[in-house]
Amino acid sequence: MTGHHDVAPQFKASPQSCDAHFHIFGPADRYSHGGINEKLRYAPPVAPLEDYLAEAQRLGFSRFVFVQPSAYGRDNACMLDAMAATPGSRGIVDIDQDAPDALLAKLDAAGVRGVRINVSPVKQPEAGFAASLLPRIQRLDARCAEIGWHLDFLLPGWLTAEVMDTLRRLRAPFSVAHMGMFLAKDGAGQPGFRALIDLLRHGEGRTWVKLTGAYRISTAPAFADIDPMAAALIAAAPDRLIWGSDYPHLSFADKVGTVELFNLIDRWAPAAEMKRKILVDNPARLFGF
Repeated sequence: MTGHHDVAPQFKASPQSCDAHFHIFGPADRYSHGGINEKLRYAPPVAPLEDYLAEAQRLGFSRFVFVQPSAYGRDNACMLDAMAATPGSRGIVDIDQDAPDALLAKLDAAGVRGVRINVSPVKQPEAGFAASLLPRIQRLDARCAEIGWHLDFLLPGWLTAEVMDTLRRLRAPFSVAHMGMFLAKDGAGQPGFRALIDLLRHGEGRTWVKLTGAYRISTAPAFADIDPMAAALIAAAPDRLIWGSDYPHLSFADKVGTVELFNLIDRWAPAAEMKRKILVDNPARLFGF
């Protein structure tokens, strides 16, 4: 996919469009990384706020949801500084499930609206691992339900499938990033993805799916293998899908650009009304813009 940085946008996002999933990285001497993952999956790039905003504004985005990247573990300082410099923005943090109430109140005042449950998308299947996540999920679910936040899951596909029953029982709303990380080569009919569609249809409106990370689940040229999955999601629950650039495309930055991913919206949702749902109306409801 050479030359992806020269790709032109195929449409302009309408006013109040939201990039609902991206990361900012500051200078290493100011924000140390390592966090809870001693073995980092990627070398954190420098991806400052001004670089990101220049690209986002060129596409027409004016609402922003910062997501804490795994490289910083539970030290949310870089993201919170970027949010403070972007008035009206929202954020998803990574915190300890037993963090003090005062911290949650402070984060809420800063625009935070959710907590990540983040497991490396390349983690291989491991017996008993899903059960080990339960205490964190249940504790954060109770706390998010109480303060009006949501849970944001990024898990490898096999694990998304294994926690499906847990997701069904959550009290708080929750989002599932990267379409559940189900590999596109296994098709829209694969059992885990079908279960996610079912949850979207019958999950009492608490399930949200992020149309993000296409390049993490696709193996086809121009991400063509994702089209049936995107179509199934849009058919199932057009009111509970949101889009994010996943900037700066960690581990894939040399293969893909934000504009190329943005253009996929035009292919998946050609109608202006559907674009507006995914980019404006849905994120406004979930994040309280």
